[in-house]
Amino acid sequence: MERIVNKVKAVMLGHAVADALGVPVEFMSRCELDKNPVTDMMGFGTYPVPKGSWSDDSSMAIATLDSLASGEVDFDDIMEKFCAWYYKNEYTPTGKLFDVGNSCAQAINNYFLGKRPATSCGGNGDYSNGNGSLMRIHPILLYAYAKGLTAHEWVDIVAQCGCLTHAHERSEIGCGIFSFILMHLLKSPEKQSIYRALDEAKEYYVNFTEFSHYSRLFDNGFEKLKRSDIKSSGYVVDSLEAAVWCLVTTDNYRDCVLRAVNLGEDTDTVGAIAGGLAGALYGLQAMPEEWLSVLLKRDYIEEICESACESWRK
Repeated sequence: MERIVNKVKAVMLGHAVADALGVPVEFMSRCELDKNPVTDMMGFGTYPVPKGSWSDDSSMAIATLDSLASGEVDFDDIMEKFCAWYYKNEYTPTGKLFDVGNSCAQAINNYFLGKRPATSCGGNGDYSNGNGSLMRIHPILLYAYAKGLTAHEWVDIVAQCGCLTHAHERSEIGCGIFSFILMHLLKSPEKQSIYRALDEAKEYYVNFTEFSHYSRLFDNGFEKLKRSDIKSSGYVVDSLEAAVWCLVTTDNYRDCVLRAVNLGEDTDTVGAIAGGLAGALYGLQAMPEEWLSVLLKRDYIEEICESACESWRK
């Protein structure tokens, strides 16, 4: 039980810490960050929030984990908790929502105001392929890992959870590839697990119409790509590529997330995605204590992790 709790905390806190590192410099260009790179936790900047504040990435992930702490996957309940965040400022680090993506906001409005079924709320057009489902999908894998679900069992849950805000097949595949990587890292925290996961993901998604958008991830030389070859926008393909590239080209948590944040543009989300994976790979003990100590509501996040694990054990 303690081993699973530690893994869950490593992923959730790894994600939140990197998110908080990226919040003050969100939307800054790579050129700007090259001149003044992020090296430590900072406050304010892009948003009027203090050091250690995490964004919508972590808020929506924590809300998802809180729902899963009931012991089952209930998409309506997940959407209800997204509504509590969006309309009532719950699951926020400061008591006030300060960042939300357009697609996520529209999906929540579709559910709350439009009374649509939960899994019919996400957009399915070509322009509905931001990283808003990718950034919050990891609690589903934590649940699946703790419950001992097989890929055959969890892959559909991942797809449906992604559809809550992003229903296009390209986003589904992005969440799926990430999920295979995270699951393999949870089971076997070593670099080689990333490549085994990519092999399994390719086998599963290769015949999907949108699979070709992710082809670079499966090239033998992906880890040899230069920094200038990597994009760090809010587009789901760019975000996943950037996070995985940062993971495979570094050898510790600190370097991975700083590399991700300093790519610029969607700094908090690329950092968060990379941070969750790096948390699974290196563990909670590998995260700088000086970062963890200033993370807002760290105890609150850990309590939800513990509550979820206790429920999943039954």
